[in-house]
Amino acid sequence: MSFAYMTALELKGLLAAGTISPVELTEDTLRRQEALEPEINAFVTRTPEVALQAARAAEKAIAAGEGGAIAGLPVSVKDLVAMAGVPWTFGSRPFADNVPDFDAPSVERIRQAGGCIVGKSTTSEFGCKAVCDSPLSGITRNPWNTAKTPGGSSGGAGASVAAGLTPFALGTDGGGSVRIPSALCGLFGIKAQFGRVPVFPVSAAPTLSHVGAMARTVRDAALLLGVMAGHDRRDAFGVAEPVPDFLAACDEGARGLRIAWSPTFGYAAPEPEVAALCEAAARRFEGLGCAVEPVEDALGADPLEMWMAEFYGGIGTKLKDLMAERPDELDPAVVATLGAGLDRSMVQFFDQVFARYAFREQMRQLFERYDLLLSPTLPCAAFDAGQDTPPGLGARNIVSWVYYTYPFNLTGQPAASIPAGFTAGGLPVGLQMVAGINRETDIFRAAAAFEAAAPWAARRPPLG
Repeated sequence: MSFAYMTALELKGLLAAGTISPVELTEDTLRRQEALEPEINAFVTRTPEVALQAARAAEKAIAAGEGGAIAGLPVSVKDLVAMAGVPWTFGSRPFADNVPDFDAPSVERIRQAGGCIVGKSTTSEFGCKAVCDSPLSGITRNPWNTAKTPGGSSGGAGASVAAGLTPFALGTDGGGSVRIPSALCGLFGIKAQFGRVPVFPVSAAPTLSHVGAMARTVRDAALLLGVMAGHDRRDAFGVAEPVPDFLAACDEGARGLRIAWSPTFGYAAPEPEVAALCEAAARRFEGLGCAVEPVEDALGADPLEMWMAEFYGGIGTKLKDLMAERPDELDPAVVATLGAGLDRSMVQFFDQVFARYAFREQMRQLFERYDLLLSPTLPCAAFDAGQDTPPGLGARNIVSWVYYTYPFNLTGQPAASIPAGFTAGGLPVGLQMVAGINRETDIFRAAAAFEAAAPWAARRPPLG
């Protein structure tokens, strides 16, 4: 029997009851991975022996009543995150043979909790594009339509979960890279408060980058996020307060939440079908006992320049020697964008840094009036794979077309994408949910209530 598309919590129950074994589940996952990889290309490195070794250990632990929170459950890790003994390539040919001898904190915790890591999922090169292709791994494809992109940069994670390979996956998010593929692949994906999940080694975009969870259901994401979250002294930005009970928050209901709905933030240009689906989804919260208020100009001016100054400036600085010495081995679009990011003077850079702090205060004040801010996650549904940007958005660059996601890497607030519906062409559309500082529980309250009212997980892409 195949266990594809079962939720993590369903599988956890079967494992605890002894109905299936971790080895049986892992072997089924590996068979499906082998069968689907030619179609979707979600993994740059597969790790069957790592997964099976963890499954055997989980089997013993469960039998002894000692299994961790995700013991025996298959999971994937994005290839921007270090995993001991496994290539850490960043989607880049110059790093194809880079193998760390340590685990990132999130990977360390997944292993300690009994997770069975089946591979490193694909990413755009250095996470610099909002789609998922790279010179090293090629093009990753969307299970809902393999001619389309799954989004990026956590596109391999999104594609693998949407295809039913694993119930959840670890992604990263420096400008939307968990939320973008979640929206395009019909998933729930969340980046928690900045520093809630520790990042180590230091990211090339250290004040923007998050590690997040992607899943087909809200509670599965809550389970994985709870495993990864918690203070670690190696992360200088780590949140030191106790980790909230994300799963418990899913049972609290949404009643009483104050919600702002903003279709454009004052500057974005969503496609009409996307805007209509997201507005209908936002209005559903009124029936869940929430007060929903339209706020058209929620952000004011587009904060793109302040985000680009730190994201592309940081990554460009880290890679400047590589770009000078081996540019032909890199993605040309990434080289061009990173090069432009290095052209700012020190004064210009710090003008943007101080503008960022003013923007953070603006958002703090907004969330004195509201518990959640809703918007489209993206201005469009999935477009053709192999393209860097969707058609029709003019001069927007390889990330700036996402409009809605990068502002909340600047503020560090919790932000998620939840399925809002499907286009007439059968492609998923995401609704973004943003909460106040350290208030992930408000997202889980609202998202779980929305999922109960408008479930999506039973709908599956047309794959084998």
